[in-house]
Amino acid sequence: MKHLASTLLLSLLCGVAAAQAPTAHANLFGMGRVRQLDTYLSPFEYRGPQLFYVNESERPTALMHQRVQFQSTLQLDFSSAKPASEKATYLGGNITYSAAWHYRFLGLPMDSLPSDCHSRFSLLAGPQLEAATGGLYNTRNGNNPAQAYLAAHLAASVQAGYTFRLRRTAVRLRDQLDVPLIGAMFSPAYGQSYYEIFSLEQSDHNVCATHPFNAPSLRNQLSVDIALRYATMRLSYLTDIRQSHVNSLRRHAYSQAFMIGWVRNVRILPPLRYENNR
Repeated sequence: MKHLASTLLLSLLCGVAAAQAPTAHANLFGMGRVRQLDTYLSPFEYRGPQLFYVNESERPTALMHQRVQFQSTLQLDFSSAKPASEKATYLGGNITYSAAWHYRFLGLPMDSLPSDCHSRFSLLAGPQLEAATGGLYNTRNGNNPAQAYLAAHLAASVQAGYTFRLRRTAVRLRDQLDVPLIGAMFSPAYGQSYYEIFSLEQSDHNVCATHPFNAPSLRNQLSVDIALRYATMRLSYLTDIRQSHVNSLRRHAYSQAFMIGWVRNVRILPPLRYENNR
């Protein structure tokens, strides 16, 4: 009971410290290209434009003497791709949310962009939990025209940064790499329809374990933060590679996009206390 009480108290204190800590919020919009293959829908690869929206927040925590930084990322994408024959279209969309706890090996807490910053490096790494859902629709298929995606996994996340001054402007370069290690995903079996799965309840190992050997994937985001007079602008280049080979079905989505947005720092202060005048 004492251990449980101390754990709950520590969690509460961490939450209070996090609530009062500075939080960096970033909103990015971008456009790129995607190469898609899903053998459940078609044996051909489709290519086309892809739109992205990424919302990211980072804040320090009270864990491990304030050396752990929490990061949450919400990513939305929509694509419209065609094969070489251009007689069909893939319409796809995905929603991905991740939560990472980065331990700071090098650098100052919340490597932001103060006006008087000096050159410095930062290196952070830690575990990441990610959940993703979405779907893909083939306008040509009459039978089994759509494929649904649902996956969750544990990943390793590494973030490296370098902050410097360019004349009177503070600039930060940052690169983050996320690599899924183990997880699970939903997939129909080869030749199995969704009607058989959900209406006839004929499941056939539709929840599959994933690992780097059957689902090698990665997400890399290179960004540049430029401190302007009233805001911080972020330029970013995203490479998102998703692959899987389960239930005799192959799937890949190779995405590359350029994004632009802004970053704002928010600090939630504790409520003011007033004494009664006597």
